[in-house]
Amino acid sequence: MEALTCASLPHSLSAFVDAFVDFSVGGLFLPSSSTPTTPSLPPSHLPPASRLVAIGDLHGDFQKTIQSLSLAGLVDPTSLRWIGGSSVAVQVGDVLDRGGDELRILYLIRRLQTEAEKSGGRLMMLNGNHETMNVARNFRYITPAGLEEFKNWAKWYRAGLSMKQLCPDLPRPKDPFKGVPKSFPGVKPEYWEGFHARIAALRPTGPITTRFLSGNHTILIVGDSVFVHGGLLRKHVEYGLDKINRDVRSWMTVNEPKHPMFVFDRDAVVWLRAFSDGFNCDCTQLQEVLSLIPGARRMVMGHTIQTEGINAVCGDQAVRVDVGLSKGCGDGVPEVLEITGGGKEVRILTASWNRVYEGRKQAWERKENVDGLAWLVRESSRVKGVETKA
Repeated sequence: MEALTCASLPHSLSAFVDAFVDFSVGGLFLPSSSTPTTPSLPPSHLPPASRLVAIGDLHGDFQKTIQSLSLAGLVDPTSLRWIGGSSVAVQVGDVLDRGGDELRILYLIRRLQTEAEKSGGRLMMLNGNHETMNVARNFRYITPAGLEEFKNWAKWYRAGLSMKQLCPDLPRPKDPFKGVPKSFPGVKPEYWEGFHARIAALRPTGPITTRFLSGNHTILIVGDSVFVHGGLLRKHVEYGLDKINRDVRSWMTVNEPKHPMFVFDRDAVVWLRAFSDGFNCDCTQLQEVLSLIPGARRMVMGHTIQTEGINAVCGDQAVRVDVGLSKGCGDGVPEVLEITGGGKEVRILTASWNRVYEGRKQAWERKENVDGLAWLVRESSRVKGVETKA
């Protein structure tokens, strides 16, 4: 009988090592189909969903992420398994920065994506400005806890590399740490290791960027709803929404020397606040943009914290879903948007009244003797608010 060697089981050995690293970093075993490869980019236009959910910025807060997913009826808060059936959910970006659970959230989203697809549903994550900033090595909003999480990732990733290198029959794995600086003038030395790890993980072609970010859209259309982190202008639509998605993906996976257009400008699709900042938006401009996208009824955006909670302006054509829920930027009440009825029924699902924003109680208006209705939105909006238990 021929003796087994590394060469006899290359895929099994690599898969075992990858699963070992995944569990050590994220506390989860990802399905074998989620091995560290470059994921394909799904279509930018998806058909209408019977139930569509929008989730705002998460910013490294794992517990608030679970609360939001549970509130939306997508995830069992105990098992952390997908229970959303055929629901389609879009997280509008900004998982990174401001918190210490960035990788845990990315790992969870990846597993839930696989489970959702098996149930006939989808969970999509967009790239926001904080994802593109980190890939470009702009770490203005990282936290010590976030650096520590990436240090831990680097420790286990290196362990995985060493395990694979013990088998001479396996192709030598790429070392993402090669060429990354180990010291950073102007940064406290105790953070150097975290910076080193974060650059290795998130730079273009880095393993975390390739695996968890490069397959995300920057702009996504589901039925009559356009999802984008910041917002869209006429020039973005005329350039091509699919082309913007491809440009970002190419930059992340191939390390294109030039940054993609419309991602790093002040009015970039991940930075724009024209339709999310305040209640006096240029509705004519918004209507013009939507008219250029066949069948588009509304634009759903994150990026700008809405201290009033999820709200809509311009006849509900601009829906803003970033409620600043992360402890790193507001510690707000979890809320999610639900769209049903072929895009005609839009509701806000809000968490229990046990937790409210500091100083926000008077901004809410309780409805008496109406079971389920937690608060009234602005009179100018037809979006309904519904209280549920997270």
